[in-house]
Amino acid sequence: MAKLTKSTLPQFDVEIFQNEYLAEGAREVNAIVTVTATGGGTSGGRPLAADSVDAGVVIMIDCSGSMDYPPTKIRSAREATAAAIDQIRDGVAFAVVAGTHVAKQIYPTDGDALAVASPRTREDAKQALRHLSPSGGTAIGTWITKADRLLASRPDLSLRHAILLTDGRNEHEEPAALQQALDAAAGRFTCDCRGVGTDWEVAELRRVSSALLGTVDIVADPANLADDFRSMMENAMGKEVADVALRVWTPQNAAVSFVKQVAPVVEDLTERRTESGPRSGDYPTGSWGDESRDYHLCVRVPAAGVGNEMLAARVSLVLPQPDGTAKVLSQGLVKAVWTDDLAASTRINPQVAHYTGQAELAESIQEGLEAHRAGDVDRATAKLGQAVRLAHESGNEDTFRLLEKVVDVVDPAEGTVRFRKDVSEADEMTLETRSTKTVRVAKKK
Repeated sequence: MAKLTKSTLPQFDVEIFQNEYLAEGAREVNAIVTVTATGGGTSGGRPLAADSVDAGVVIMIDCSGSMDYPPTKIRSAREATAAAIDQIRDGVAFAVVAGTHVAKQIYPTDGDALAVASPRTREDAKQALRHLSPSGGTAIGTWITKADRLLASRPDLSLRHAILLTDGRNEHEEPAALQQALDAAAGRFTCDCRGVGTDWEVAELRRVSSALLGTVDIVADPANLADDFRSMMENAMGKEVADVALRVWTPQNAAVSFVKQVAPVVEDLTERRTESGPRSGDYPTGSWGDESRDYHLCVRVPAAGVGNEMLAARVSLVLPQPDGTAKVLSQGLVKAVWTDDLAASTRINPQVAHYTGQAELAESIQEGLEAHRAGDVDRATAKLGQAVRLAHESGNEDTFRLLEKVVDVVDPAEGTVRFRKDVSEADEMTLETRSTKTVRVAKKK
């Protein structure tokens, strides 16, 4: 997490994968946009000099009464928070918040302020963790608002991140209050969310991570929290640039149907568009380190006859500048060519086909588990059978293994399964939480 100097700003590259040929009269253009960031200022976990860092992080820990049942949960939460604090680099601004039906800052203790990481402040923060004591309820919106206020206290920060841990449902505020907090914080910081145990709600925590462009996962056994928190903070410390947007321009009479991130996880960005100019809109992508992501773009174009061709979309990676302009980091073109060659127009691009299947896989899992909760075993079995087939076809081995804990696989190629009678709640929640994780297209050898 570093200042956006010429030496530390990653190099962004955009690649477009599509079948540009359309049948006469066809109007839908699909493309996979692969964005790769390389060569930033951090690598291999090496620490940055203190004067080169302008990042902030807030750790929000659930301290509601349920965190004391069993007591190993709050003990593990303290240990995990200490492990995360150890990964914060010198010079990074940080704070620790205890979340109940209110949000209480336990370090630093001087109001809405952030400490600056150093050997001394990290040790002081770890000592303050003894004040993480379970009591009260759960109102996650107040935690989000507190984190937003803390990070906003340092307007010089170019990267703002948060980590949130909870073990329960958001029962002590109205859903509208949580949504209001998320709407206010969206685009201001990213947030990785973790649910410990099995008494929390996957959809609710995904709602938080999705709004704040972070990750969500389950830590079923509290004993595994420290390793997970350590890894999350290491990843956060590897981010180098924030607020990068995917800008899509379309010509007159063309329009974007949807924009979805499809790797490493499925995330629909369509409704997050902000207009950035005539026939141009920006879609937020959050913070970046050295990494690669894939996006599925679908554009509706005017129907045309054989021999016509057009630019269907121009896709750019842009970074907002202090003067209100946007720096173009990289760009690619999406084309449409109408042909009467049946073989050319019906050929599905491998990347498009793969990620369409991955999105369908995530949807099948979620619909199957929802049907199971509703007592519709037949629909649940059919949907999870479909998920098994898609995971098998695409080589998504991680998801396939998670499915095997919920269903007995009879024939993976056909998607023939039987729902297990002894499925644990943790296995079902793990499958649901990780259903949006995708596997990338295998490169040809």
